[in-house]
Amino acid sequence: MNSPNTPIEKNSDILGGTPVFTGTRVPVSTFFEYLEAGNSLHDFLEDFPTVTKDQAIQILQSSKTLLLQGQ
Repeated sequence: MNSPNTPIEKNSDILGGTPVFTGTRVPVSTFFEYLEAGNSLHDFLEDFPTVTKDQAIQILQSSKTLLLQGQ
């Protein structure tokens, strides 16, 4: 079950349970692939208008928190 405040949703009925941005069919992995390829957050949001800037920022903040835990 997904928390209503989480930017990520996993549902077996949506892309076979692939983690997507909540309320969309955009895989979170696509966001990271965009960034890895040197594209900007702005580019990603333009190409995937169903994702909000707040959702993308939440993903980045959550990733940062996980990476920095235990330092």
